[in-house]
Amino acid sequence: MDQNMQKYLDKAEVLIEALPYIQRFNRKVIVVKYGGSAMVDEELKKQVIEDVTLLKLVGFKPIIVHGGGKEISRWVSKVGMEPKFINGLRVTDEATMELAEMVLGKVNKELVQLVQGLGVRAIGVSGKDGGLLKVTKKYSGGEDIGFVGEVQEVNAEILWDLLEKDFLPIVCPVGMDEKFSTYNINADDAACAIARAMNAEKLAFLTDIEGVYKDPKDPNTLISELQIFEAKKLMEDGFIGGGMLPKLNNCIDAIENGVSRVHILDGRIAHCLLLEIFTNKGIGTAILRDGEEMYSAG
Repeated sequence: MDQNMQKYLDKAEVLIEALPYIQRFNRKVIVVKYGGSAMVDEELKKQVIEDVTLLKLVGFKPIIVHGGGKEISRWVSKVGMEPKFINGLRVTDEATMELAEMVLGKVNKELVQLVQGLGVRAIGVSGKDGGLLKVTKKYSGGEDIGFVGEVQEVNAEILWDLLEKDFLPIVCPVGMDEKFSTYNINADDAACAIARAMNAEKLAFLTDIEGVYKDPKDPNTLISELQIFEAKKLMEDGFIGGGMLPKLNNCIDAIENGVSRVHILDGRIAHCLLLEIFTNKGIGTAILRDGEEMYSAG
């Protein structure tokens, strides 16, 4: 058999491998938290949007929740302000909040533009629209970090309406409290709250790391599947630190509140989303309910 023919057969093989996953997740909600380098690198940005668009076209119901931390920091420095963080969370005073909302709005519409360019109808919404994300003020270890919100309520009806009309919703993580003040929301928190409210089948975090490691200093200790009790044990035993700690807590919280699976993926790998969802052996860390098997498409 000539090489060309083999190449086409290999392609067919890949499509056949994806088939049970397409069947299983057809019409299911998938929330993609989009952040990190994949938002800054133009080529990666294009690939992520291609992945999400493909998920939509094969019958999934994806929702993108985006961050914009790096872009906000860039603009904060640009206007001569000093970015400040407490316990890994951005301190958001009034001036920073104003800037953050402008930057996030710009990022939101750029993503809408990319999705529309691929022939899928997208609508960008802020958490302020229709009371999509209602928040209370968030404190970090008892410290005041300014206009940073903790999601209390998600108006899922807005997202269901958009999905029903065949739009791909792209959510900007800004919300309001009961006095209608504006708050910045950590995009991981927003994605988790939305995934819970929508009873999502999957929640995928695109990050700048390969996944969860048993030993962060040793890349060979990447864990591809993690049940909740194992994740809790890793945290108790002090193996998880830094930015991964709140992320893992968010993952556990999401699964304990009805989300079926959570994936932590390296957004720097081209088409990481497709590889994780459509192949028998994913590439990041999948967090599952206790007692659940991961790589079965049945």
